Amino acid sequence: MNSITLLFALLAALVHVLIFLMESFWFMRPNVYSRFGVENADDAATNRLFVFNQGFYNLFLAITALVGICLIYLDGNFVVAQTLILSSCLSMSCAAVVLVFSAGKQLFRAAFIQAIFPTLACVSWLIL
Repeated sequence: MNSITLLFALLAALVHVLIFLMESFWFMRPNVYSRFGVENADDAATNRLFVFNQGFYNLFLAITALVGICLIYLDGNFVVAQTLILSSCLSMSCAAVVLVFSAGKQLFRAAFIQAIFPTLACVSWLIL
């Protein structure tokens, strides 16, 4: 697996760790919940449990990619590492597509941020 793909996968994982923190720990802050299209604290409180759980999905995607990256450098088990990295990145990209189709323009920027690095990781793996 080439270093450009690994770099994009690492950036994708870091973005998803940030999303985890925003959803699972910082969500009740007005500057955070407004990024998710939530307009007020009452609506944020109503959605908090759901968003908290969703944050952990993002964390698990990030961990999967990070474990794959570590396996490349520590273990040398290339097939397992590559599978973990690519499946994680593909899941991140597909989740962003679902976000665009479900939320439209409202969360397009969030979906783009969620998708750019894992998509670049997958594309660079294909062409390099």
